Amino acid sequence: MKTRPRLVAVTAAALLTAVLSACSADDGSKDARSDSQAVTVSHVHGLGIDPADKRLYVATHEGVIAVTDNSTAQRVGDTADYMGFTVIGPKTFLGSGHPAEGSDDHGNRGLIQSTDSGKTWKTLSLGGTTDFHALKYAHNTVYGYDSTQGVLRVSQNRTTWDTRAQLAALDIAVSPKDPDRLLATTEAGVARSTDGGRKFGAGSGQVLAFLSWPAPDALYGIDLAGGLHRSTDSGTTWKQTGTVPGGRPQALTALTADHILAATQDGVYESHDGGKTFSERLPISTAEGH
Repeated sequence: MKTRPRLVAVTAAALLTAVLSACSADDGSKDARSDSQAVTVSHVHGLGIDPADKRLYVATHEGVIAVTDNSTAQRVGDTADYMGFTVIGPKTFLGSGHPAEGSDDHGNRGLIQSTDSGKTWKTLSLGGTTDFHALKYAHNTVYGYDSTQGVLRVSQNRTTWDTRAQLAALDIAVSPKDPDRLLATTEAGVARSTDGGRKFGAGSGQVLAFLSWPAPDALYGIDLAGGLHRSTDSGTTWKQTGTVPGGRPQALTALTADHILAATQDGVYESHDGGKTFSERLPISTAEGH
């Protein structure tokens, strides 16, 4: 039976405890309901839109779920726990996490890749040793926060990795303009690196859970209450643009300066106006039992 390593960040990031604990353990079964079916969802770990079919894909504790424009939800593959998750091209996803119950795969799957929109996955590297709880793809490079060791790892070929700074973080972001400028969310605020993540300064300023950086002048962060904040100066200052419904955040992906996906404890939401307003894409309601 697979085990779930306790996040290194939990011990230091006291202000992020509620979010972190939800990422590292079951928090009860929930149903994401559509007109015709229900798929079990207990936690959302990642969000993206596949350029191949324009559908929303949701990485969860119980598999990857595809959501159509009319909010019909369907699991596309197995029921594994998909942690770090990002869409990097048509039908091509990167992820990490833990296998489905009963699987003989590694307990920590390292970096995994799907080339069929999440139906099947292959471990590319670090299988058995690493669980990435944050993955970002920028400048043809993969940046991953390894929760098992509490370190940033960087790879240009997805098989060999450079181990960089050790820090207690929940999420990372990479400047779309500068591959050496990185940010990380910590208990003390946003920590900054200007050398590709080899060193980070102390966290300061706005305390945020998740980050997404789609354009040089459009960096987004979501706080512990679901408030969405935007920075136009690489995280030096922030302005709240709106609030994502549903309370405690679980994931954030900004596709452009205006198009934003966010998950909270109550569901997945989408904005086309920079976070001023949100519409529900995947409702989640608590089911009876565990």
